[in-house]
Parts: sequence; structure tokens; C-alpha cells
Amino acid sequence: MADKIDVFEKALQGRNIPILVLDNKWHRLFDFMEPDKTIKKMEEELNSLLKKQGRLNTQLKDIKKVKKKLMDGIVDEMHKEDSYSEKKREESKRLIEECNNKMEEYEDELLGLPREIHQINHDLMLHTMELCYQVLKGNEKEIIEIAEWINRIRVELKKNVVRKQQKEVANQGMYAFMHDILGPDVINVFDMKYNPMDNPVKKKGE
Repeated sequence: MADKIDVFEKALQGRNIPILVLDNKWHRLFDFMEPDKTIKKMEEELNSLLKKQGRLNTQLKDIKKVKKKLMDGIVDEMHKEDSYSEKKREESKRLIEECNNKMEEYEDELLGLPREIHQINHDLMLHTMELCYQVLKGNEKEIIEIAEWINRIRVELKKNVVRKQQKEVANQGMYAFMHDILGPDVINVFDMKYNPMDNPVKKKGE
């Protein structure tokens, strides 16, 4: 399989791989095969990273709103010289500094996430290709085996159809002879389950 991994890697070079866990076509693959433990684990990891990215983006957006509101508040208090307004401005500055620290923290976390997401998504695609290869090859082998079995059965069926007709013709001939001698009681005498003459087999040319 190692040589196939190299082939799969080369096949993925330069291709834009969609985020697999968000792609309905990827999920539909597993209508035809069972995902293994590795795929399930990678899927969970990728989902976790995407949720983290979404959560951080939302928190960053919310903090930016808070910071803007604080800054607007400072601007509104600029013309006031009383001690209360001064304290309010100082508190707002402190909170803005906290916002800046939080924003920097979230931005740092977000900075590395796309690379992590890309890597796990790439690995998931690679392992999906491995599993598809195994299932395709297994199915191909079974398809060939079943086709060969069908061909054997088809030949055997033709032979048995001929044998069946030959035995039916033989039974009809023997029944006709015995019927001429014994009459209708021939069925009871020979413990026959059916009358061979009810469905006479036509000979070729008739």
C-alpha cells in the first residue's frame, strides 16, 4: 500500500480539496462503504478544529464590538472634566487594553488553525482514498468471481435443461407404452406424481 500512498499524494498535488466534513458528497461515500476508526477519529478532530475556529471568530467579533463601544464612550466623555468622567475614561481604557490582549490571544490561536485544518483535511482525504482503493479492489475481485460463477451456472443450466427435456421425453415414451397396456391405472401402479402427457415435450421440428 505504501507505493499507492505515493500515487495518491501525487494525485492530490495542486488540487483544491474541499473541507470534507462539510461536503455532502464525501459523506455519501459511506453509503457504499463503512468508515474505519481512523476516518472517524480524523473526522472528529477536523470537526473540533472547525468548531474552535468558528467560536474564536465569534468571540473576536464580539470583543471588537465591545472595544468599539468603549472607544465611542471615551470620545463622548472627552469634553467632560469632572472626576467621575475621568474615572470612567480610565476604566474604559483599562477594559480596552483587556480587549486588545484578548483579541491578540484569539488572533494568535486563529493564525495556526487554517494550517492545522488543512493538514488534517489532507490526511483525511488521503485515508479516504486508501479506503476507497481497498473497497474498489475488493468489489472488483468479487464482481469477477460472481461473473465467472454466473457463466458456470449458465452453462450448467443449459446442460440441465437438456437433461430435463431428455428425461421428460423418456418418461412420456415409457408412460405411453405402459398406458396402452395398463390403461389409466398406470399412474397408481408406478406411484407417479403427475401425468407425463399433460405437458408433452415437443421434439425438434414439431
